[in-house]
Amino acid sequence: MQVVTDQIRNFLQYIAVQFIEFPAEAQLKVTELGPKRLRFKLVLRQTDVALLIGRNGFSASAIRGVVKSISEREDVNVSLQIHSHEEEAEMQARDPRH
Repeated sequence: MQVVTDQIRNFLQYIAVQFIEFPAEAQLKVTELGPKRLRFKLVLRQTDVALLIGRNGFSASAIRGVVKSISEREDVNVSLQIHSHEEEAEMQARDPRH
């Protein structure tokens, strides 16, 4: 599973930099939720969230499609969340395990 994790991490790091204005403020978090289950979370500046998601969510949808194709080859279930730093802080305040 490490190979798939590394491939997706590298892809997300590369693609996010192409879309956003403040890559130095971006964080990529990876959580193993169980056997063959991963959650990737991109935490960005609020304006960068809008840029990465794109108009009507088309950019985020395309990114998720590529992530899904990578993960399906290895039979791994992967989710991708895109949040602002503020949203992430709110979620952590409600549930520290998040």
